[in-house]
Amino acid sequence: MSLERPVTPDPYPLLPAAETFTVTSEDVTDGAPLKDDQVNAHGDTSPQLSWSGAPAGTRSFVVTCFDPDAPIVSGFWHWVAVDIPADVTSLDTGAGASDDTLPGGAFHLRNDGGGANFMGAAPPAGDQDHRYFFVVHAVGEETLGVDSTATPAYAGFNLAFKTLGRAIIHGTYRH
Repeated sequence: MSLERPVTPDPYPLLPAAETFTVTSEDVTDGAPLKDDQVNAHGDTSPQLSWSGAPAGTRSFVVTCFDPDAPIVSGFWHWVAVDIPADVTSLDTGAGASDDTLPGGAFHLRNDGGGANFMGAAPPAGDQDHRYFFVVHAVGEETLGVDSTATPAYAGFNLAFKTLGRAIIHGTYRH
């Protein structure tokens, strides 16, 4: 029995329209395999991200990493960092380690693995290539309006109505 499934569509065009801006990374090349550091078995190190050109009116940022190719209906949230101050335009490699490594009053929500941090790529052995969408969401409010007990899905619901812009870069991984 093959584990190959139809490729899940890119989920972001399905959301309410938002302006685009630019995100780059020293650790992720768009569309290319992730480095070992961004893999669960090798360290769970969040990648460096820098962004520019956020829409006027941006008052905070949310950074997420989502795998729509996980073999479950809801995909898999690897990282949700909320309430990043609007004057922050980058996160260093490893910023997803804990709330203490995030700037200002930013904090993590629990990922789908249960940790309040970045969880690296961890697709099932032998499964198809998985895509890991690293997204910087420009938010029109100083806070997303969630606390650390919120689920990534609830944060996503709030983002659907508070996002002014999205900057997206994605890597891939196959175990």
